[in-house]
Amino acid sequence: MPHRGGVRSPLARALVVSLALIGAFGAVVAGVEIALFADQRDARWWLLALFPAGGLVYLAGGLEAWRRRPSNRTGPIMVIGALSWFVVALANTATPVLVAVGVVLATTPLAVVVWLLHAFPSGRLRSRTSRLTVVGGFVVSFVLQVPTYLFDPRASPGGMLSVGHRADLLSAGTWLQRGAGLVVMLVTAGVLVDRLRSATPGQRRVLLPLYAYGILAVLATPLGPLLGPSAGLSVAQVVGLQIVLLAGVPVALATAMLRGGFARTAEIQELSAWLASSAATPELVADALGRALGDPSLQVVYASRDGRAFVDGDGAAFDTSALGEHRGLVDIELGSRRIGAIVYDATVVDDAELVRGAGQVAALAIDHDRLTAELRASHADLQQSRARLVEAGDRARQRIAQDLHDGLQVELVLLALEAQQLARVDGSADLPGAATRLRLGIDGAARQLRGVVHALMPAALVERGLTAAIEDLVDRMPLPTRLAVTAVDGRLPAPVERTAYFVVAEALTNAVKHAAAEKVTVTLERAPTRLVIGVTDDGVGGATQEGGAGLHGLADRVDALGGRFTVESPAGGGTRLLVELPCGS
Repeated sequence: MPHRGGVRSPLARALVVSLALIGAFGAVVAGVEIALFADQRDARWWLLALFPAGGLVYLAGGLEAWRRRPSNRTGPIMVIGALSWFVVALANTATPVLVAVGVVLATTPLAVVVWLLHAFPSGRLRSRTSRLTVVGGFVVSFVLQVPTYLFDPRASPGGMLSVGHRADLLSAGTWLQRGAGLVVMLVTAGVLVDRLRSATPGQRRVLLPLYAYGILAVLATPLGPLLGPSAGLSVAQVVGLQIVLLAGVPVALATAMLRGGFARTAEIQELSAWLASSAATPELVADALGRALGDPSLQVVYASRDGRAFVDGDGAAFDTSALGEHRGLVDIELGSRRIGAIVYDATVVDDAELVRGAGQVAALAIDHDRLTAELRASHADLQQSRARLVEAGDRARQRIAQDLHDGLQVELVLLALEAQQLARVDGSADLPGAATRLRLGIDGAARQLRGVVHALMPAALVERGLTAAIEDLVDRMPLPTRLAVTAVDGRLPAPVERTAYFVVAEALTNAVKHAAAEKVTVTLERAPTRLVIGVTDDGVGGATQEGGAGLHGLADRVDALGGRFTVESPAGGGTRLLVELPCGS
């Protein structure tokens, strides 16, 4: 990974030195082999030189991949591939023992290419099909290669590997090896096509160049000798084309690496050193983890306040059920507390423990980010709550004004007109009746005024306290309602009493109007530092805070006092409203 502030762990430095030594040794071996082939003055020495040259390509790609992602096996596999190319090239030297080794391992590079294509990008074989195919490739290269030199004295110097010339067994073994090799290559091509088909658009953009080239390379190996003559190519040209195609696989891998499928990474120790530096700001943690694990799509999400859900960096809810088929999730814990999770591409990183280890290294930084996300979420909730409170206040004032205008004001105007008519009556027999009607009208207006006042501040609550006011509500309920009061003695702070009263009033109203309940239970319990209010009905359920302004406004009011508002209302299972309000000792 890029080293911000120049931080590099001793392990990373040792790895770079080791890889440099391997590269230098490989370059020397390739140079010696190419010099030996050129010295043979063979007209096709360039064809022989392609083997160590291909080994150099594999070596360079493998060392770079190993450096970028030390914990991934792709780099070592490519280095093994380079070794196989160097060994195969020994068959073209003049030393009998070396030639024999080259003949025995002549088709090993093909098996390594199959292994490499199946293992990219995680470095591991992810399916049973891939594992069987790779094993089959090595069986073709090691076991089915035996008849080609065992029954052909010309295959090794002086026939040192041969037991005799058996043309029939040689032919049968050759066709068996070609047929099995064709099956291995066709299955490999099918696996690559299936991976492209099931990949996401972002993954397909990265994998397409590699897999398309890989399919071409693996199919050219068994089909080249069959199709080459019909295309007018000589045996040397077919072999040269096959070597070039197989040697180009690391180039296709490098293309995939540069397009984001194999990001620069570091060991966990190096990540730890970077996090300990002053450059390790929280905003860069997710990016650093993505580079350390080789997954540019990696996300860090944070545990919510209750630890049962996740939020993103902005505090918005993160739905883990919507993760795709290839996305993995690993919890991150600090002590025994879950603080977040890492969401990653399981096709790139298939070792969940590696992800967990990186997450534990970055746990403190992730917890810092979690607190920041929680603060942002709380700030956003506070702003929304304040906005809703303002809207609720405006609606309440508008409703009161409407009630006064449409009800009490009209009634008073009519009473004023009636009083004016009554003043014109002089000794009429209708005077007592008119006076009675006027008095009744005034009484009605007074009742309306008391109703408006009661809606704003119930007299029972002001005069006798919370318990009496709620008893009054329960007594006026049109369905059976039970009230249970525990340890609620004396008066509570006015804001607590008002909020508790309106919570119960709203819940009882909903039970009558919307829940189709048959019975309701109201509980009030005074704990040492809080008041617990519960309202339970046996109605149809389905109530939510977002379902209407009433519950939403109550939730905001409870939150403003630092309380807790919970609604449990499964469909068909009734509704249970539970509110906790701080009220001091």
